[in-house]
Amino acid sequence: MSVGISIKNALKKYGENTIIPDLSIEIRDKEFFTLLGPSGCGKTTLLRMIAGFNTIEGGEFRFNEKLINEMEVSKRNIGMVFQNYAIFPHYTVRQNVEFGLKNRKLPKDEIRMATDEFLELMQILEYKDRMPERLSGGQQQRVALARALVIKPDVLLMDEPLSNLDAKLRMEMRQVIRDLQKDVGITTIYVTHDQEEAMAISDRIAVMKDGVIQHVGTPREIYHRPSNVFVATFIGRTNLIEADYSAADKLVSMDRFTFPMERLPVDSDMPVTLSIRPEDFQMSAMSASGKSGGLICRITDVVFLGLNTHYQVELSSGQLIEIIHESVMDSPFKIGDEVQLTLKSEKINIFTRDGSRNLIHA
Repeated sequence: MSVGISIKNALKKYGENTIIPDLSIEIRDKEFFTLLGPSGCGKTTLLRMIAGFNTIEGGEFRFNEKLINEMEVSKRNIGMVFQNYAIFPHYTVRQNVEFGLKNRKLPKDEIRMATDEFLELMQILEYKDRMPERLSGGQQQRVALARALVIKPDVLLMDEPLSNLDAKLRMEMRQVIRDLQKDVGITTIYVTHDQEEAMAISDRIAVMKDGVIQHVGTPREIYHRPSNVFVATFIGRTNLIEADYSAADKLVSMDRFTFPMERLPVDSDMPVTLSIRPEDFQMSAMSASGKSGGLICRITDVVFLGLNTHYQVELSSGQLIEIIHESVMDSPFKIGDEVQLTLKSEKINIFTRDGSRNLIHA
């Protein structure tokens, strides 16, 4: 049985050091929910509080309506997959997967049937008699997943499970994890610092910083309408440009360029910070007359990366910004060229100057 998870006013301290000051969140039944943030932000600490490995100094943790704050780890019915897999080196693949079922003292026939089911589901049945040292990293990860899921837990907790794999295998395994979670239909909480990984597998993401949740939303919501500058810069790449907003004219001005912004719910003039993704600039050559309908800049670097080409350009203010365009056979742009930029204004985010709040409502 899968469960919803409710966390209200969670507090975690180590001595006088507060790791999580006051955190509340609701995780839906059968949801793939990711805790995303830089190292030291509290995401693994929170996961371990849910698992029962860390004490809870304050707040309420519930599985559905059941309070679990003081519940023993063994009674929480969780499956856990660790960063280092934590599979037993002296057990075969089958023995590793059987471990949790044997601890529950289930009948031998039932243990064998359930083990075979998950070995086959994870496509490692042919390795059932191998020792872990003879498995690849991806195969070991599949063993860890099978062992966590064979006990039919209410919640699956995963702590940086792909960080030890190479880039190609990480992409393969994240799809395996995503498909498996949907097939089994289990509430899953996944911890990672890799924003691309989080966006690829999650139903919703909570972006954390210093023990505080900055934004909860779908990958699309967080990418297109981040709640503050920290989220905008942590999820994907963006250019931050200082500008000014005129409420009377509903115009945004930056670096000798002005464009309309009708949907900004602000009644007075104010300094703002623009967040513009590299792919949301359109770059074109200057007209023969020298007149510009866009932001004038000069190309200072060009990096060809196959599918896309990355351009670094310098504004008249001296600020450097990044632009990403789909690559073409013969690029018309080279280092030193003066070009003009236009913006996909509907995709721009506008924050208060200090970056603490997005002024455009999602």
